[in-house]
Amino acid sequence: MPTPESESQHMSAADAREHFAEVVNRAAYGKERIVLSRRGKAVAAVVPMDDLLLLLGLEERAEKDAIAAAEAEAAREGTVPWETVKRECGL
Repeated sequence: MPTPESESQHMSAADAREHFAEVVNRAAYGKERIVLSRRGKAVAAVVPMDDLLLLLGLEERAEKDAIAAAEAEAAREGTVPWETVKRECGL
């Protein structure tokens, strides 16, 4: 699996601030992923919009899968009424 370090350009946050328009253009039009760092540590990234949309779609899919798994477990194992949970937890 590729790491951000192997697939991306790197730039300090200070340099990115000085060249903000260039950084945005490189991501938007050059489809570059730019990792920003502070004190040598990666802290953020500027990525093309397509990359962000892909990430959001993957997160949504993972959430839907988790919900489906939880619903299947509830159907299989049953559920505990909220009043019972509150009573057992002393709430």
